[in-house]
Amino acid sequence: MNGIKIVIMMMALMALFIYVGYLVGGQNGMVIAFIIASIMNFISYWYSDKIVLKMYRAREVDEHEHSRLFRIVKSVTTQALIPMPKVYIVPTKAPNAFATGRNLEHAAVATTEGLLELLNDRELEGVIGHEIAHIQNKDMLIGTIAATFAGAIGILASIARWGAIFGGYSKDNNRGGGIGLLIAAIVAPLAAMIIQMAISRQREFKADEIGAGITNRHHDLASALQKLNKAPIRLNLDNRPATAHLMIVNPLSGKNFTSIFSTHPPVEKRIERLKKLAEESLYKGYANI
Repeated sequence: MNGIKIVIMMMALMALFIYVGYLVGGQNGMVIAFIIASIMNFISYWYSDKIVLKMYRAREVDEHEHSRLFRIVKSVTTQALIPMPKVYIVPTKAPNAFATGRNLEHAAVATTEGLLELLNDRELEGVIGHEIAHIQNKDMLIGTIAATFAGAIGILASIARWGAIFGGYSKDNNRGGGIGLLIAAIVAPLAAMIIQMAISRQREFKADEIGAGITNRHHDLASALQKLNKAPIRLNLDNRPATAHLMIVNPLSGKNFTSIFSTHPPVEKRIERLKKLAEESLYKGYANI
């Protein structure tokens, strides 16, 4: 069901992009904006793992340096039937975790020192399952495609604003005139951001479901989310809010950050869904006996 929702939202982003491109510059303006956004996001997608890991001063570890984390990551990836990702630790007491990388063969899982101190082995396995699910689902690719369309819409909106400032948008324009300009410059970028954030939230729900299914740690992942949500220390993302969507819990604010602009669903809803999935899994187990 989440997959269908994501497809629908991606189609909505594409339709919005085509509409705004037509309003602003017709077919040529649309193509130019899409090319610019694609180049920017292709570079980000290709080098995202190196950029993010360096940004957080993450240190790669092996089974000798941190046997506990390495063992759990290896166990979960074996269950998920994917290649072993690189394993990193971020030097901060703020508990969180993320996965990055452009594909299964170039993936990395990172946890903070604070997360390793806060969670027990079962909870840590639940968190790693969530991150491995992101890798398995190719969420970096989905996020990049969504960002490309949202970025292209932003570029078109900027063109529309500058056109209005310098009088380059004629009142006789058969693509909507002043109303079209208003939609292109203000409404469309806002709508694109809302859709992009909605896609991010659905990906988090899906990673919870698939990750817990891989590890069979529904309750443990729920417990981990509860602990992370109540943690008094959070990652300082003042200078890098664009990476917030990578984290397992939203590091930008507390539980009140539940608006349509949030990159993550409310933790309470995630926990509720995990408990329901645990009951369904248990019921299926009894049914198969």
